[in-house]
Amino acid sequence: MNQKKILLIDDELDILEILSYNLEKEGYDIYTATNGNEGIEKAKEIIPDLILLDVMMPEKDGIETCQELRKVKELQKTLIVFLSARSEEFSQLAGFQAGANDYVVKLIKPKILISKVNALLQLTSQVSDNSKLIEIGDLVIDKDNFRVSKSGQQFLLPKKEFDLLYLLASNTEKVFKREEILEKVWGNDVIVGERTIDVHIRRLREKLGINTIQTLKGIGYKLIV
Repeated sequence: MNQKKILLIDDELDILEILSYNLEKEGYDIYTATNGNEGIEKAKEIIPDLILLDVMMPEKDGIETCQELRKVKELQKTLIVFLSARSEEFSQLAGFQAGANDYVVKLIKPKILISKVNALLQLTSQVSDNSKLIEIGDLVIDKDNFRVSKSGQQFLLPKKEFDLLYLLASNTEKVFKREEILEKVWGNDVIVGERTIDVHIRRLREKLGINTIQTLKGIGYKLIV
């Protein structure tokens, strides 16, 4: 089995040691870096499956580091999770806007963090490029035939609702910004109201009973498995 690679970027050596020990026990290949510049170079070299990234670091802080990482084509599918002592809302918003998939405060217990890492890496959507079929738990989305089923029950969705659901499900841990959703689902040449996305999200939740479409206030939406 090909082991998942995790890159830890933090200037606190004790944090690196604790995380490395616990994640290696889970069977992951662990790599470390002590600042943003070193982390970027290491990430380009190993192409990790997930990066745990501190915010406050010397030379290049975590926000800048995340922005640089997201510019690297080979790292577009890499999950980036901030692990920071800063719990302020503006810090978390900055992290998501920089391209992070999640933001965790360092007070989290190691076992809970490990569970979150396991979930992020193991419970991702299974997408077939040929059939354009997405399966997330008991939710199945068939783009070729515009069919959606949940627990065996079939649903007929309007095209925009279907396109929105498929977009969110295509990358279950990505935060889709409102501007990106409008562009990919409605197109740049279509003028819609600000609440259009909210209405479609609400309808999807009502019809499918999906409570895993998370709203990130001021940013956008993501579908969590």
